Amino acid sequence: MAVITKYVVVRNGVALDREFLVKKEADAYDKMLDAAENLAGYIKDAGLEIDLDGKIIDTLSVFIAKNGPQVTRILKGQKPNGPTVWPPGENKKEDSPAAPARKKAPAAKAKPKVK
Repeated sequence: MAVITKYVVVRNGVALDREFLVKKEADAYDKMLDAAENLAGYIKDAGLEIDLDGKIIDTLSVFIAKNGPQVTRILKGQKPNGPTVWPPGENKKEDSPAAPARKKAPAAKAKPKVK
């Protein structure tokens, strides 16, 4: 019998539906959710003169938090490094179906020249 340890992020006493096999990934996800929550609060308290639905603010906050390194580069006046991560898990290997691995053809070895 195999024993598998799974990590679940619990927020406000509610376990989220996402499970992780690595504690480091669960901690990173929790940290991202903390950042999104802080960002949403900041946007809601900013007194913007536009009327944004709370759900839209939450979605934007999660998007910005997930793409933190790219957003930081943009705010520094640089171009973002890679593709945007959205919807959640789209670029994660464990969420996508396993694609068959393609093997490269072995390179032909050069034969030593005979003199």
